[in-house]
Amino acid sequence: MKAAEIKEMTVEEMNQKLVSLKEELFALRFQLAISQLDNTAKVKAVKKDIARVKTCLRQAELAQSAE
Repeated sequence: MKAAEIKEMTVEEMNQKLVSLKEELFALRFQLAISQLDNTAKVKAVKKDIARVKTCLRQAELAQSAE
């Protein structure tokens, strides 16, 4: 997921996306622990997506408070 895609979302959509990404990360960590995960790079990609969403949420929060 690209930052431009995230910036087009509403705050509510970003929050929903954040929850789904956290659930996905939990599932990936569980698969990694029981040695069923084939693509270990997926964990890193999901963590980066979570960071992108959190960054965009913070930017939206700051923009709203500045108004």
